[in-house]
Amino acid sequence: MRFRFCGDLDCPDWVLAEISVLAKISSVKLKLICAQVLRDLLGEPIEYEKILKLTSDAKLESGDVKATIAVLGFILSSAAKHNVDSESLSSELQQLGLPKEHASGLCRSYEEKQSSLQDSLRACSLRLSHLGSVCWRVDYTLSSSELQEVNEPLVHLTFNVRDGERGRTATVPVALSSDKFRVLLAELKQAQALMNTLL
Repeated sequence: MRFRFCGDLDCPDWVLAEISVLAKISSVKLKLICAQVLRDLLGEPIEYEKILKLTSDAKLESGDVKATIAVLGFILSSAAKHNVDSESLSSELQQLGLPKEHASGLCRSYEEKQSSLQDSLRACSLRLSHLGSVCWRVDYTLSSSELQEVNEPLVHLTFNVRDGERGRTATVPVALSSDKFRVLLAELKQAQALMNTLL
């Protein structure tokens, strides 16, 4: 059977398996967990302790709690990606075995954040990391106790890369020989020239 929230494809098996876990949680608590998952999808920090408290009475194991977060994230983000309205989503989730109260609570949370979720997904769609800054240094070793002849400069590059989706910054150090650096520089210039023709 094909589902609109799955892009008119069959529902993944792992999602089907987790629907029964979602049914163990009360509909009110499921809606509160959905709010936390939506926060995460919108780039805000998720309060994992709050989710653990909400799922404590259902006696879920740690793996089930993580799977619950994952399946809710999949359902909500996939529905937003495929522009599924809340009524259709509710109907499809009920077809998968989620109780009506659970499906309607989840869909109310989805409906409230649907446009902002779509905007957020659109903003990070086809986006790669952003280059924040580049630091460089050239080391030229004149002599070494380990090598007879060195005479080879070594270029050290440090890229500060910002994750396009989460906004976190990572430092990526690279050490290149002078020949490899020349190749890298030539290829970057070619890429820039190509990009300039597209603008």
